[in-house]
Amino acid sequence: MLLDAPRPGIGVLGSVHRIAALARLNLLLRLRDPGQMISYVAMPMVLMLVLRPLYVRALDAGATQVATGLMVMFSVFAISLAGNAILSERTWRTWDRLRVSRAPAAELLIGKTLPLFVVMVAQQSILLVYGCLAIGLPVPPNPAIVLMSIVIWAFALLAIGAALATIVRSHGELSVISDVGALTLSSLGGALVPLSLMPEWAQVAAPASPGYWALTMMQSAVAGDVAGTLRPAAVLLAIGVMAGAFAARRLARGWGRGGLM
Repeated sequence: MLLDAPRPGIGVLGSVHRIAALARLNLLLRLRDPGQMISYVAMPMVLMLVLRPLYVRALDAGATQVATGLMVMFSVFAISLAGNAILSERTWRTWDRLRVSRAPAAELLIGKTLPLFVVMVAQQSILLVYGCLAIGLPVPPNPAIVLMSIVIWAFALLAIGAALATIVRSHGELSVISDVGALTLSSLGGALVPLSLMPEWAQVAAPASPGYWALTMMQSAVAGDVAGTLRPAAVLLAIGVMAGAFAARRLARGWGRGGLM
């Protein structure tokens, strides 16, 4: 098998070898079918241009709202990418083969999602640069804190997507959950309409949405507010760790095997 030959070293070197083998394979699969990811970059670019005049007239920080809001919204749609990366192995009946290799569940998850992590970081970075060049988004005074925010948000989304893949039984079910969930979580978090303009019940419920913390983190990072960035970053990091641990546990216990489809 790909993960078993040639025999890698034990310990950290063996783990790196197995993760790298999985990552190379999944990067190749992603490059052969880039359409979905391209759409998640092109669509927010178009919407930013179309919606910018409305937001700028209605809000003092309209450019920041439209740029960061659409960044968060279309990054949430990428949950389905992480879920499909794992679910496809189950529908192809190849996940059982991976499970009997020397790679534990955590390594399988990292290897499957690492290429998507790079893609998602690139997606959000491209949209951020585009926002500065075409929408009037202020250039962030501290690019390092912005990059940290993008990395943490991508990690949280991939972990949530992996967790979903261990629960659903079909691509259609995953699509419904991820698409409806993306719209709900991002809009409830203030991606489309600022929280101050939303109904009172929505303002109360907003902190329950990862999109709320992501938008707060991104807007604080763009403004150079380090203190305002760290709290939502910690919340999203905790969500990602819990979702990733949940996914790894379910896969290790066999709930992700092909026979359960």
